[in-house]
Amino acid sequence: MVELRVLSAFSIFFLSCFCFAAAEDVQVTVKGLTSVAKTDDTFICATLDWWPSTKCDYGQCPWGQSGVLNLDLENKILANAIKAFGHMRIRVGGSLQDQVVYQVGDSIKKFPHFKRDDKGLFGFTRGSLPMDRWDQLNNLFNQTGAKVTFGLNALIGKHKSNDSILWVGEWNSRNAYDLMKYTISKGHKIDSYELGNELCASGVSARLDAVQYGKDLITLKKLVDELYPDPETRPAVLGPAGFYDEKWFNTFFQVTGPNVAQAITHHIYNLGPGVDENLIHKVQDPYFLDQIAQTYRDLSISIKENAPWAGPWVGESGGAYNSGGKDVSHTFADGFWYLDQLGMTATFNHKVFCRQALIGGNYGLLNTTSFIPNPDYYGALLWHRLMGKEVLVTTHNTTPYLRAYSHCSRHKPGIALLLINMSNQTTFSVSVLNDNAPYPRNYKLKSYSYGGSEKREEYHLTPEDGNIQSDVVLLNGTPLKLTSSLEIPEMKPKYVDPSTPITVAPDSFVYVTIKDFKAPACA
Repeated sequence: MVELRVLSAFSIFFLSCFCFAAAEDVQVTVKGLTSVAKTDDTFICATLDWWPSTKCDYGQCPWGQSGVLNLDLENKILANAIKAFGHMRIRVGGSLQDQVVYQVGDSIKKFPHFKRDDKGLFGFTRGSLPMDRWDQLNNLFNQTGAKVTFGLNALIGKHKSNDSILWVGEWNSRNAYDLMKYTISKGHKIDSYELGNELCASGVSARLDAVQYGKDLITLKKLVDELYPDPETRPAVLGPAGFYDEKWFNTFFQVTGPNVAQAITHHIYNLGPGVDENLIHKVQDPYFLDQIAQTYRDLSISIKENAPWAGPWVGESGGAYNSGGKDVSHTFADGFWYLDQLGMTATFNHKVFCRQALIGGNYGLLNTTSFIPNPDYYGALLWHRLMGKEVLVTTHNTTPYLRAYSHCSRHKPGIALLLINMSNQTTFSVSVLNDNAPYPRNYKLKSYSYGGSEKREEYHLTPEDGNIQSDVVLLNGTPLKLTSSLEIPEMKPKYVDPSTPITVAPDSFVYVTIKDFKAPACA
């Protein structure tokens, strides 16, 4: 027994030393000659949803007073969180948008706020958007500089067919017309209108045929063109706001033709249901996370071949559906999924990524009751401030548990990198190589180690107490907390000797800005 105890103690010591010593040198190569994709300035987007407080999943009701109709629009933290982005894109929409009636015009019947009804879509009755509430929302958007995408009710005028969820008939655009006229009369600025929510392909609770949806979107485009005659201020038209299906989307492209949909929006919930016990493992599994890349690639190819005038958007993505995971989606751990998705979608030429939600459910960027930012908020804000529009090819020679993405810096010249360490044991020591050779690798390739003279800027994000399910994130070792006046805290980098490698600790995200990195694409 004595020998066994000694062996056991030795084994524990050996394993602990091995874990402590687990480190790996990595070369990350950035090809800076040309960019391979381009995002919009407002790539970072968040949603406001219609769900009432009675929206419940898995025995919990995580929406509280965060829906479009009951959100405290006077909350100072909410305003400051939006304002910190300068011009954050906000998408107003979600499952209940196709049951919203706008209280404007003479013949509109008034409906109460959404009530529980087992016979209604998603278990709710219709609801109403009063114009005073619409004014209040737009006042918030105007004060904070938000760019607004508004989702319209696409089921008005339609009725159910014999199919259990297929709706048929032409879209009645009168209510949308009245809303737009009112909006214009008040001087409210809308950046884009989107028709319907998750009605494409097999649909979610309700669905539309691709041909009819295409005709409805043409109707919306004519409406927008009529009411907004100045092309400089005319809102864009978006669709179809649902899950990608190649046959349905290609039919939709053929029906609409050029210059109807200026952006193609699709939704992503690749983590599965929020109740999944494996959710905490999925968000940190690079092999699982890679599976969604095929969807991004397929849609990008389909658009290039059939609708090259439009760019792809992720119009809604909360990772895990049905309000997200209560122990994961609001924590530091969710950043492994979220930041990786931002990097991945950008490489597939997606222009915008709308996070479900700005506030509400378990996946809000802000806490539903306190409005205090969750860790993903800060990850998104750093992306917005550091990562420019031009996407660069970025590769490395090690495990997929290290993710590396680079863009031209938002403040050119130079580049910005995002490094994500999904390993909970290995520290990566990263050297950045500059590959600006103009010829293919099999001809003559020269990679140059980066060794600039200007200090490198690093932003290390780690969870409080090393707990990835913490709601508190540290920036360079210091907790990010609101100021005494409820402002978003200043996020300062640490300045590092450029001749040293970048240390990426286990379970961490690192943004890096290299201002004198010679990338012709970023000149």
